[in-house]
Amino acid sequence: MRGAELEFRNAAKNYGAFVALEPTSIHIDTGEFFALLGPSGSGKSTLLGTVAGFVPLSGGDIMLNGERIDNLPPYKRNIGMVFQHYSLFPFRTVAQNVAFPLEMRKRNKTEITEAVSRMLEMVRLSHLGERYPKQLSGGQQQRVALARAAVYDPPLLLMDEPLGALDKKLREEMQYEIRSFHRKIGSTVLYVTHDQEEAAAMADRMAIMNRGQIEQCGSPRELYDKPRNAFVANFLGEANIFHLDDDQPERDGFAFTKEGIAIRRNPTTPRPPKLVACVRPEQVLFLDRESPGNSYDGAIEDVVYFAGYVRYRIRVDNGPTILTRSPLDAQADRRPIGCKVRIGWAVDDTKFIPEG
Repeated sequence: MRGAELEFRNAAKNYGAFVALEPTSIHIDTGEFFALLGPSGSGKSTLLGTVAGFVPLSGGDIMLNGERIDNLPPYKRNIGMVFQHYSLFPFRTVAQNVAFPLEMRKRNKTEITEAVSRMLEMVRLSHLGERYPKQLSGGQQQRVALARAAVYDPPLLLMDEPLGALDKKLREEMQYEIRSFHRKIGSTVLYVTHDQEEAAAMADRMAIMNRGQIEQCGSPRELYDKPRNAFVANFLGEANIFHLDDDQPERDGFAFTKEGIAIRRNPTTPRPPKLVACVRPEQVLFLDRESPGNSYDGAIEDVVYFAGYVRYRIRVDNGPTILTRSPLDAQADRRPIGCKVRIGWAVDDTKFIPEG
């Protein structure tokens, strides 16, 4: 199977006066795993629906391998679809579910048998072909849905929050399964999710959407390290965001924030208005002494233990609350709620970005 090049050209969708999707242009490469990430109502499912043919465009075009498809009915687009709720036929066996798209395309029995066998082997369900969906686990049902969507070799697979109904551990296992499946089949994948960790773990590139438009597009690492604005920084991972006070001039290399702290900044760098300072929690460290960077005294307000790390919420003296994330070590038990601490971060770890 070979993937397809997908392109949105000023694709837009209005429902009367309500704008569900601003004119949007994206180019997705052949074989790429591309995720649409954003909160509820951001437009990601609307954009996916325009490709599938469930949502007619109000303007613009959608191109697949250089040919326009937004003017075609869904059944003529040759696109595979995996839904959040697997939509398997309960009265058909696993093998019969996978065979269904080929039967609708009137393929011969030999071709159907061979294709079903190949797909079930690919998703490691060859031994369960005669079972019915109700006899399978959630993860197994999702793998059947994947096999059914890809059995007729569509160049493009659409996935609409396919892991939303699974528990956390199974969801993480299925992330690996889908990535592995994608590498095997070679299709282009357009994947919708509101789960930032899921998107970052699976996508080659992603677009973060908000209010019907794309805030930023790039690789997970690029979006995390170089967020375009405060919305992106806050949505992809945790972030400490401080709003610079434009009414206070910088002094001695420090910019003053509305939250009541001063942050060291390179004074030679131009400062446009309405900037925020962004610091990731893992860059905030516990200090034993005064730091040449940014350092503040405060007290721990909250401690949450996760697998492998601890997240602290620290109230700076006469200032804001700051999140830190530290490895789980022997020091963790010595920092209870109420403990007085000094925290800080290096000058270069502060990103000054537009408010939004």
